[in-house]
Amino acid sequence: MNLLSSTYVFSFFTLISRILGYLRDILIAIFLGATIFADAFFVAFRLPNTFRRLFAEGTFNAAFIPNYTSAKIISKEKGKKFADDVLNLLILILLFLVLLVEIFTPYLVYLIAPGFYENTQKFNLAVEFTRITFPFLLFVSLSSFFSGILNSNNKFAAAASAPIILNLILIISLMISFFLKLNFAKQLSYGVTLAGVIQLIYLMIFTAKYYKPSIKFKIILSRQVRIFFSKLLPSILSSGVTQVNILVGTIIASFQTSAVSYLYYADRIYQINLAIAGIAVGTVSLPVLSKAFKEKNLLRISNIQNKSIELSLLLSIPASLGLILSSEEIVSALFGYGSFSREDANMTASALKYFGYGIPAFALVKILSNFFFARNNTKTPFFISSLIVILNVIISLLFFRKIGFIIIPIATSISTWVGVLIYIYFLNGKNYLLIKNYLTRSILKIIFCTILMSFLLIFTLDFYSYYLDYAYKYKSVYLIIIVSFVATIYLILCYLTGVLKTKNFRAN
Repeated sequence: MNLLSSTYVFSFFTLISRILGYLRDILIAIFLGATIFADAFFVAFRLPNTFRRLFAEGTFNAAFIPNYTSAKIISKEKGKKFADDVLNLLILILLFLVLLVEIFTPYLVYLIAPGFYENTQKFNLAVEFTRITFPFLLFVSLSSFFSGILNSNNKFAAAASAPIILNLILIISLMISFFLKLNFAKQLSYGVTLAGVIQLIYLMIFTAKYYKPSIKFKIILSRQVRIFFSKLLPSILSSGVTQVNILVGTIIASFQTSAVSYLYYADRIYQINLAIAGIAVGTVSLPVLSKAFKEKNLLRISNIQNKSIELSLLLSIPASLGLILSSEEIVSALFGYGSFSREDANMTASALKYFGYGIPAFALVKILSNFFFARNNTKTPFFISSLIVILNVIISLLFFRKIGFIIIPIATSISTWVGVLIYIYFLNGKNYLLIKNYLTRSILKIIFCTILMSFLLIFTLDFYSYYLDYAYKYKSVYLIIIVSFVATIYLILCYLTGVLKTKNFRAN
């Protein structure tokens, strides 16, 4: 298996999904802007979408793949029995959870967005939309189960392409609402749940070759199933620490007008970098890393660890500098239309800039936590992630009154970098971090290529500043051309310096 080619496959479909996601959010910005309807929908969408990211972007895989791989090594029958037991218990738990939330939705909305409570209209809208969107959690969590089956068989395309369905359905919902003059936010909420159903069916079709479920609705708590669920809960926080931080940020931001929307739009932009640099690399490396640990192949373990870190930094460091240097142009080009004012663009750009400082850390946390997950250790990542979240909350609460919502991306970036340092400390202490000498040279080459890329980016942004202004109609076209050109030059530089070569990323 080649980490680069597998990451490319995963990243390709993820990129398509994120591009459609941007188109979706551009339409939301045009039709809803940063109004109370936008705030209410984003809060309603935030909780099931956070769970989607938690389950689909590593958390479920972190707990499921090592256990499923162990069972399959013994026999195919053992693997299927383990998967069936997990699936049946998962369905029962999710049905109960969805029913509970549907009954107590107002209390949940108050917990997520306490700042909405003083605005009766906004609060009631958030409650209504949350009741419509929350069943999405059931379908997307089950979709993550089937994605885990595919990923454990080193098949990444179907799982990576599944989120495309969500974005297509939401775009269609917006267009139908526009032509039929329906409530945009309400139709979007219905679209979320519908997309979950279609996504689940799609993944079940692709998984049929490797696994056919036996639904019994029985609670079978075998030793291996108990181990899996005992590791799943800690991994929800540890693998999805960035998403938990975002959820915490939403709660705090709800006390400032339009802040929830600003953070949502900024989050949508930097998430594509995280999806490729952290989630894609982490997802494709975990199955082979887990297998290497089962085989006790130290040479292969070291190789996968080093290549995962190298590939993650190769993708995240330039993305970080790019967002910091061009946050205003990016936000303006993507969302600066219709109801989304120049002030909205400037506020969102400020949040994006500070999120940009944390991009390499967000990606590294995903990679470094895998070094524990592959050993079936979810307790240490849980402990570290708890510290990250606590630090994020403390910083945000201490400075929110003084500088407003902008402290949230600052706190998220700072706390995650602290988390990276803690991960390295614990990995070194347990002799889990098998670093090779060439990695330092590769990182220096990546930094050198990024600096050259940054000078080129600054020059092109300045040269085309008129065409990137908020008022210019076709600014998004110029942004795409500039980003494509600068990214191509960066990749060429990486190739010439010997960092970006396919043979360098073989897992064997």
